[in-house]
Amino acid sequence: MKVYVLDTGYLETDKNNVVGGATMGTYSQPHVQNKWIKLPVMSILIDHPDGKILYDVGSNPEAMNGYWPKNLQEVYPLYQTKEQRLENQLALCGTKPEEIKKVIISHMHLDHAGNLDMFKHADVYVPKADFMQAQTQVRLNENPLTHGGYIKADMDVSVKQYHLVEEDFEFAKGIEIVNLPGHTPGLLGIVVHLENEGTLIFPQDCVYSSEIYGPPAKASGLLYDSLSFFKSIEKVRALEKKYDAKVFFAHDEEFFKTIKLAPEFYE
Repeated sequence: MKVYVLDTGYLETDKNNVVGGATMGTYSQPHVQNKWIKLPVMSILIDHPDGKILYDVGSNPEAMNGYWPKNLQEVYPLYQTKEQRLENQLALCGTKPEEIKKVIISHMHLDHAGNLDMFKHADVYVPKADFMQAQTQVRLNENPLTHGGYIKADMDVSVKQYHLVEEDFEFAKGIEIVNLPGHTPGLLGIVVHLENEGTLIFPQDCVYSSEIYGPPAKASGLLYDSLSFFKSIEKVRALEKKYDAKVFFAHDEEFFKTIKLAPEFYE
């Protein structure tokens, strides 16, 4: 089994959206300068004996051309080269989208579910609570300003079958799906047990960065449920300890520089 980390570009945003209260004024320093930071966006390709599996599908390449509403383009601008488009990252691994029959989506936000239209032929596993939240939120009205981090066009994609996940389970030999709600109503992480390089944990936006992870854990600037968020981080920490695992932080620029990127792989 091989695991490829796909580099699908990066977002930029105010650090307060990542680490809650990262830059706060005080009585003696009321005019603190905000920090504008880069957030790498990754997808994970698993070349498994039972078939190729994709975890998250990244951002739609037309995001900055109107696919995302203006407010999200302003807060989370996407930077993506032609080489970083999902189909080209898959090609680095000798894979075409049509070869992938199973897709796991961590949650339905714009930078994780933006290329579902490539996988209409696939079985797609999503966190039930977040999928239902997203489908509801984009359909209450036509104003994208009320849709949060969800994009209606992403929610309109029909696939072979959506599987609504509520419980932890073994997805395939050596691959576990774990529920990590908090950032959104539901969020799916994966735990991958490799023969040579041990256990890898991909919690996606449950753990944006090493700073969020701590210890002590810090709150994200974007939270649906703060109590569940911290509980999920400690669940990841327990899994890390249990398996002596390596945790991959979802949007951590410095961490991203230290890991293998496709066409390199973990096995």
